Amino acid sequence: MSATAKGSQDQSDIFTGTTPTPELKDARSVKGTPAAAMPAFVLGQELAELAVSDPRIVVLTADLASANRTVEFKARHPERFFDFGIAEKNMITAAAGLASCGQLPFAATFASFCALLGAEQIRTDCAYPRMPVRVVGHHSGLSMGFYGTSHHALEDLGMMRTIADLTVVCVADANQLRAVLRASLDHPGAMYIRLGRGRDPEVYAEVPADFRFGRATRLREGRDLTIVATGAEVRPSLDAAALLEAEGVSVRVVDMHTIKPLDAGEIRAAAAETGAILSVEEHNVMGGLGSAIAEVLVELDRLPFKRHGVEDQFVPVGPPAALYAHFKLDAAGIAETARALLDAPHR
Repeated sequence: MSATAKGSQDQSDIFTGTTPTPELKDARSVKGTPAAAMPAFVLGQELAELAVSDPRIVVLTADLASANRTVEFKARHPERFFDFGIAEKNMITAAAGLASCGQLPFAATFASFCALLGAEQIRTDCAYPRMPVRVVGHHSGLSMGFYGTSHHALEDLGMMRTIADLTVVCVADANQLRAVLRASLDHPGAMYIRLGRGRDPEVYAEVPADFRFGRATRLREGRDLTIVATGAEVRPSLDAAALLEAEGVSVRVVDMHTIKPLDAGEIRAAAAETGAILSVEEHNVMGGLGSAIAEVLVELDRLPFKRHGVEDQFVPVGPPAALYAHFKLDAAGIAETARALLDAPHR
């Protein structure tokens, strides 16, 4: 039986967009997004390209080379690829060891495994000695759906942003991922890069040439409300802003891709120039983007502000599309939450 025969785990044709009409199980989650434009699926491809001119780059994974597409890096640079099996903590510690020898390691696995399971190794082995390790947590938030709580990562931002000297960044789409990877090559210290499930629709039509860690991107202007979103929630937040605009509500949308260091200046500008702020994240409302924004706002004069994400609870098992709708993390849900904030008595 060939590698692409029925029953094989090799789905490269689907992941790279060469299959004309890929049959994906959860059509509602895909919404026509081209396979070649899926963030998790360009990870290996982009790193393989960068590695041609940067001999420091090595890639590590934990039995997920196909899921995160680092298999594409392996195909081009097999001597610089390491699969640790189901041993995520060992992988992160080994990455720190490689970094100490002058390598630039990118260690990728599910966000729930690297950020939650490997938090001690990220803190002690990578961030504390300022090793240039890039821990890539893909399939973050509740995007693993049916896999349940053990595979959901709704606490990772809160955990990672409390680690000193660790840069924390969330990726919205494929082009932004390319920008993040390129910018990370000469960035000092350790980094946690958070990806979605790989089916995130386009936010950036091209690779952002002006991407900078710690500097948010204002995607849309408005005066009534600022939606500050991160990662997979940037696209639905833009769509929610369009729904609200049709109702006469002027909405600014900010992509706060870097959770740490946070662009406090952009938050202060939103507080001064718009009527309210709504944070949107695929994360527990405690400890993540909303909490980081609240820490800035508490030093300012009060204005309406709401944190929108998964309330302090575990996510039930179910299809991702249904879970996003349940927690109001789709465009309709974000718009509904924004309306409630704008219509609240304090207004």
